[in-house]
Amino acid sequence: MSCPGVCVTILKKCLFAAAILLQALMASAEGDKPLTQGALYRGAVQPGSDVYYRDKKVPVTAAGHFVLGFGRDAELEQTYTVVAPDGKKTQTTLTLEAREYPVQRIEGVAKKYMAPSEAHLKRVRHENSLVKKAREVDSDFRAFLDGFIWPLVGPVTGVYGSQRVFNGEPRRPHFGVDVAAPTGTPVKAPADGRVVLYHPDMYFSGGTMIIDHGYGVTSSFLHLSKSLVKEGDFVHQGQPVAEVGATGRVTGAHLDWRLNWYHVRLDPQLVVPPMEKVQSAPAAK
Repeated sequence: MSCPGVCVTILKKCLFAAAILLQALMASAEGDKPLTQGALYRGAVQPGSDVYYRDKKVPVTAAGHFVLGFGRDAELEQTYTVVAPDGKKTQTTLTLEAREYPVQRIEGVAKKYMAPSEAHLKRVRHENSLVKKAREVDSDFRAFLDGFIWPLVGPVTGVYGSQRVFNGEPRRPHFGVDVAAPTGTPVKAPADGRVVLYHPDMYFSGGTMIIDHGYGVTSSFLHLSKSLVKEGDFVHQGQPVAEVGATGRVTGAHLDWRLNWYHVRLDPQLVVPPMEKVQSAPAAK
């Protein structure tokens, strides 16, 4: 005797249980880092549910996974609403930990980057529109569920959220993590995804690549000297995709890795193990 309704219900419950387990495993893999400003939040709901955040519907996978992002100065109390398949509404409130950000002073920045000409500003506006479009890609890739790795291992020379002072002049905060390495050092994909933008020479960021990991989550690589892939290519975690450079507004060769949820700028260091732990790990044979 068949029982399709009962079987579907059991399947949904199993998927929901699996989603909760995966959520716990992801938190464990990242070292149980606290939920803070700048964090990427991955949640799980009953399959078939709708999720709303800031009055907007958030994409949810068939298994019930979804993702939210909280910016550098996000309010410490965040709420999202879940509408279950039976119409029942529930609200979940998340409490973020406040962060303090260091001041980073950088000298030796070229004058043309401190006060761009009108022609350069026109170029910057065009390049910003390309980046904006790339970060609005809304694919159904689920790579953000599989965890992230460092795209480059080396000394961390700049951190997310730090207030930057160029040549003694206060500027906007830094929204990535900088890792120093010689020009030509391979940069690896931190997670599976599709290359949605590569520009060899943006005014501020130089060689710039954006990889879509799905559901609004993207990685950006700045100051590259070379791309090893092209726009539209699907890349796998750990695959070399570019090379470190010293292009754009820099004072030395390094990678600036940025993580976004759509246009919300997140802290990449919150989705990977501490650099010290990675550097001390035995090399793979």
